[in-house]
Amino acid sequence: MTLHQPAADPAHDVVPDDELPPEDLGADDAATGASVTRQGMSTIWRFAKLHPAPFGLSLLGGVLWAAIVVAASYSLGWVTNEVITPAFDGGISTARIWAAVALMVGIGLARGASVVVRRWFGAVTEARMQVSLRKDVVDRLLTMRLSEYRDRPTGELLSHADNDVNAATQMLLPLPWSMGVVALIGFSLASLFSADWVFGLTAVLLFPSLTALSRYFTNRVHGPMARVQERLGVVSSIAHESFDGALVVKTMGLEQHEVERFGGAAANLRDEVVGVARINSTFQPLITLLPNLGIVVLLLAGAWRIDQGAATPGELVQAVALFGWLALPMRIVGFLFESIPRSVVSIARIDDLLALPVDPAAEGDGTGAHLPDGPLGLSFDDVHYSFGSGQPPVLDGVSFDVAPGETVALVGSTDSGKSTLVNLIGRLDEPTAGSLVLGGVGVSALDPAELRQAVSLVFQESYLFAEPVADNVLMGRDVPDGTLDRVLDRARATRFVDALPDGRDTVLGERGVTLSGGQRQRVALARALAGGPRVLVLDDATSAVDPTIEAEILSGLRSEGATMLVVAHRLSTILLADRVVHLSGGKVRGVGTHEELLADPDYAALVTAYEAEPTQLDEAEPTQLDEAEPTQLDEPDGGAA
Repeated sequence: MTLHQPAADPAHDVVPDDELPPEDLGADDAATGASVTRQGMSTIWRFAKLHPAPFGLSLLGGVLWAAIVVAASYSLGWVTNEVITPAFDGGISTARIWAAVALMVGIGLARGASVVVRRWFGAVTEARMQVSLRKDVVDRLLTMRLSEYRDRPTGELLSHADNDVNAATQMLLPLPWSMGVVALIGFSLASLFSADWVFGLTAVLLFPSLTALSRYFTNRVHGPMARVQERLGVVSSIAHESFDGALVVKTMGLEQHEVERFGGAAANLRDEVVGVARINSTFQPLITLLPNLGIVVLLLAGAWRIDQGAATPGELVQAVALFGWLALPMRIVGFLFESIPRSVVSIARIDDLLALPVDPAAEGDGTGAHLPDGPLGLSFDDVHYSFGSGQPPVLDGVSFDVAPGETVALVGSTDSGKSTLVNLIGRLDEPTAGSLVLGGVGVSALDPAELRQAVSLVFQESYLFAEPVADNVLMGRDVPDGTLDRVLDRARATRFVDALPDGRDTVLGERGVTLSGGQRQRVALARALAGGPRVLVLDDATSAVDPTIEAEILSGLRSEGATMLVVAHRLSTILLADRVVHLSGGKVRGVGTHEELLADPDYAALVTAYEAEPTQLDEAEPTQLDEAEPTQLDEPDGGAA
C-alpha cells in the first residue's frame, strides 16, 4: 500500500455569474470601425460566394424587373401621346388600339415573370444559406470543448442555432428587390433626363435623400438590435432552465418565482423591441413619404414644363409612373436597411461561436496513433487540472496505474476530483499538465475514433433519447447479431425492457423520463457495452440500482476481461475491485487493496460513512416495473454472470 498525505485544500468562494446589465449588452457596437452598412454588404458578399447560382439569378430577376418597369413607363408615355391624346383629337385606328393593348399585356407578363424569378431564387438563396449556417453552428456546438458548455447557458446555444440563423439571413429575401430598385434608380435617371432635365433634377434631389435616410437608420438601430438579440438569448435560457428543472420547480413550489423571473426577462426584451419599433415608426413613414413628395413636385414641375412646350403629357405620365413605381419598392429597401443591423449582429454572434476552438477529441483524420491489441492498461502521470487560469486545482499531481484487465475503484469525498478524472480519460477535458497513457500510447496522440471505440464512459446521470430502447442502446452502430440481447442481459435490463408496452421498440420519453433512475442507468450501461469497449469507466453509474443487482452487473463485467475504473460509493462495490485509489483534495492519498487502505483513518472513516448512508434503491423510483424484479439473474442457470 502506498499512502500520500495531501496538502491542505485552499478555500475559495464560487461567485455565480450575474446577468450583464442592459448598458453592457452590445456595448462594443459604438466602437466598431466599419459602418453597419459596410458590414452588411460584406455579409451579403459572404452569402453570395456560398450560393452564387440562386443568388445571381435572384439579382438578375430584380434587374429585369427594373428594366421592364422603365419599359412600362415608356409604354405609358407612348400610349398617352400616340393613342389617348389622338383619340380626343380625331380618332385612331383599331390596329393601333390593339397594338397598345398587346404592348401593355406583354409588358405585364414579362414583369410577372421577372417577379417569379426574383422571389423564387431569393427564397432559395435564403433557405440554402440558413441550412449552411445552421449546419456550421450545430457542427461547432457538437464539437466544441466541454468547458464551453459550462460557460454558456443552453438557451443561449439554442438561440444561436435558431434566432441568430434566422435573423442573419433575414435581409436576403428583400435583397433582390432592393437591388432591382438600385437598377431602377439608374434606369429611371436616364429615362427622366431623356424626357426633361427638370424631371431628372427632381430625381437627383430625391434619391440621395433616401440613401442618407437609410444609412442614418441602419447606424441608429444597430445598437438596440444587438440588445434585442442578447435579450432573446436570456429569455431562451430562462425558459429552458424552467422547463428542464420542472421537477425542482414543482416540488419546491417555485412556479410563481419562475413566472416572475421569466416575466422580468420578457419585459426587458419587450422594452428593447419597443425601442427598435419606435425608430422604425419614424423611418418607415419617411421612406414612404419621400417618393410621394417627389410625385407632387413632378406634377407641379411637369405642368409648368408642358405649359412652356418643353415637355409632353406623355413624358409627364412616364415620369409620374416611375416615381409611383418607386414608392412600394422603396418600402422594401427600407425593410432591407431595417434587416441589415439585425443580420450584422446575428452573424457576428454566429461568428463568435464558430471561432471557438474545436475539441481535439472530436476531430481526427485517421492519422493518429493506434492502440495495441488485447487488454489495455491505463496510467496517470503527474496529472493536474483546473477549470481556468487563477482557479484552484481540481487535480494536483495525480499518478497511478491500472493494469490491463484490472478493476480499480476510485474512492473519495465530494470535490475530490473523481468525475474530473473520468472526464480526462475520455478527453472531455484536457489536463493542465501531466499525461494520460492508454495501452502504452498517450491519450492525446490517439486517433479520436479509436479512443471512443476503446473507452466507454457511463455517468451517474444517464441521458437517453426520445427513441426506442433498441436505438438508445445500439445508436446506429454496426454491431454483430445478438449484441442487443447480450448487452441488455449483461446490464440486467432484459426483464424490465421486455415488460415495456412495446418491448425493445418502446419509445422512451425525453431524457428517458418514462423509466426509473436505475432503469435509465442500466440502459446507458448496455449502450456503453454495445460498442465492445476494452476500458470501461463507471462514474457512479449504478448508484440507483439495487446493491444485489449491482454486484451481479459488476461481476458479469469482470468476466469479460475489460479494464474497469469504477467511481464507487458503496462498500459492496469497493469490495469487488482488485485495488482502490483513494483521492482527497485532488491528490492521490493512497493506493492499495481495501484491507490495506483501512489503515488510513481518513479512508476508514470515509467507507464507514458510505456504509452508513441509506441506499438509493431502484425500487424507490416512480415505476412499478422494478418492484417485481428479482434479485437473481434473469436466466435460470445464472446467466452470463
